Amino acid sequence: MADKPLKRYIFASDFDQTLTFNDSGYVLAELVGIPTAEFERKAKGMAKINLVQQGAELAYLLLHDPEFKNKVRKEHLHEVGKRIRLKGDIQLLYQILESGFDGYVFDFYVLSAAPVEVIYSALEGIVPKDHIFGTEFHYKPSGEIDTIIRATAGYGKVAVLNQLLAQHVTGPDHVIYSGDGSSDIHVMLQLNARDGFTIAVSESPHVSQVAKRTVLSTSALAVLAPILEEIMGWERVRIRSFFEGHGMLIQEWERVRTDWLTLRPAITEPEEPVSIG
Repeated sequence: MADKPLKRYIFASDFDQTLTFNDSGYVLAELVGIPTAEFERKAKGMAKINLVQQGAELAYLLLHDPEFKNKVRKEHLHEVGKRIRLKGDIQLLYQILESGFDGYVFDFYVLSAAPVEVIYSALEGIVPKDHIFGTEFHYKPSGEIDTIIRATAGYGKVAVLNQLLAQHVTGPDHVIYSGDGSSDIHVMLQLNARDGFTIAVSESPHVSQVAKRTVLSTSALAVLAPILEEIMGWERVRIRSFFEGHGMLIQEWERVRTDWLTLRPAITEPEEPVSIG
């Protein structure tokens, strides 16, 4: 009897705060001696006036802000990757997905607005460079950033994902995307509308209300739980056994639906004065 054909999926993940505990911008600011509060102020200011794509604030600062532009060189971005704190078990997650199991194979990609040099450095020996898409710059001979080639933020992530779909000759219903914040909303909305599967890894209402599932864990491996449950139809007992087979014990697994409500006193119209006499 012939073997059944493999079911191939694309698993795409954000980087900052999704595969890491830190944001590249904060680590870079600290490295070059810029107060983190100053970086935060500038980034939030741009986000408020919608000057750049959400998630691309660091790229804009590196290209246009004099304080960042004069201090940051290519080697600093590489150093940030070495300093950034990764979530646990990323390599195991990559190996499990790429190797495939139970007739499924998942091609693992990273799509992030972080500078690509940061991601290359942080995930060196874990995820191949040709599976990483980040913001790309052109550099001057001095190492100073000259121009931006591509920003993988907002709709930039959608463009990269469409490129991967064409490359793999597959449909959006065979895509799983994991992210943590507002820069992931565009790609999640696109996938949700086209039968893809989206996973939030933070409680941020901007993304958790959009994603089909939310998973909170210090281990990157945790995103496998909703994949095994929703995509592959496994029962929890089998999922626990799968994790244990890879040396991981699910100590706690709580599923809580969170309703975000803001209540204010109702405003009633003042009563008309009544004249007597």
